[in-house]
Amino acid sequence: MNLEDLDKIDSKKMCQVYDRWHNIAKQSYEQEFSRPDFKDIDHVVFVGMGGSGTIGDIFSAILSKNDIHTSVMKGYLLPKTVDSNTLIVATSISGNTNETLTVLEESLKTDARIVAISSGGIMEEIASKNNTISYFKIAQTHSPRASLFGFLYSTLNILQEFIPIEKSSVLESLSQLEILQKQISSANLTDKNPALELAKWIDNIPIIYYPAGLRSAAIRFKNSLQENAKIHVITEDVIEACHNGIVAWEKPSNLKPLLIEGMDDYIKTRERWSILKEFFQSKNIGYKEVFSNEGSILTKLVCLVYYLDYVSIYRAILSKIDPSPVTSIEYIKKNL
Repeated sequence: MNLEDLDKIDSKKMCQVYDRWHNIAKQSYEQEFSRPDFKDIDHVVFVGMGGSGTIGDIFSAILSKNDIHTSVMKGYLLPKTVDSNTLIVATSISGNTNETLTVLEESLKTDARIVAISSGGIMEEIASKNNTISYFKIAQTHSPRASLFGFLYSTLNILQEFIPIEKSSVLESLSQLEILQKQISSANLTDKNPALELAKWIDNIPIIYYPAGLRSAAIRFKNSLQENAKIHVITEDVIEACHNGIVAWEKPSNLKPLLIEGMDDYIKTRERWSILKEFFQSKNIGYKEVFSNEGSILTKLVCLVYYLDYVSIYRAILSKIDPSPVTSIEYIKKNL
């Protein structure tokens, strides 16, 4: 691959946005917001689909070891546990996501506190008519999926007064993203670019294995490969797969196992990884490993997302597929 291939096939210049993702993240976290002043929050419900849903997945992973209960809703219904101590964070990057708007309307019938985040659209119109909604308008960059870091770090900024995420963890993640960008960006289209090398390896349907703590990165990778490279993808929790999915490997398959591993996975998870790899080797099944960065869970997740999103774009370019168009999604939206 070279820059000429990239420029020719990537018609909407998605890769150029990703080349700036680390800066977009930093600028979003440093932006001035008039933050809401909510007290006694013990339950946060993150509402969103697609890239907006990834934000909820990442927050849920970050907060999994804190006292605040989190729910991630991808659909039309709120959990029954919503009460006056609940914060509902509804995110629609476009502002027009049908499912998220439906939940936002339902949220107004509850006693919950509400934050809505979008680039405008119908969500902004609803918020302007309801002063119980704390609304934040964030610019969309290129497309909803390419806007992830702008919205994620803006949300970290907006919620920092009452969501227990250490500022040092955020700053660490920003520093690691800057380092990673030099390795994986389109300025380094060489055999030393790990994202490009992994993209070359994915020449069939990948099956992505992940530990529970890195689920959000695995699901995001699945979504990005589907939208950008237009390929089918399977995801499996590594522990659950050892109770069922592993059996499918008893006969030949063209699937390609990709193992997303944490640098400090739980000891029993590390044991499972070891056994799984021994099994693959005994069956002469080739696999690839992707390791998280060291550091906080936020650093691990955002660096994995950054790296793997580049993989999905490079896979698209190698297949001579423009990563930007998503005509099938537009078909669904038009027929809702």
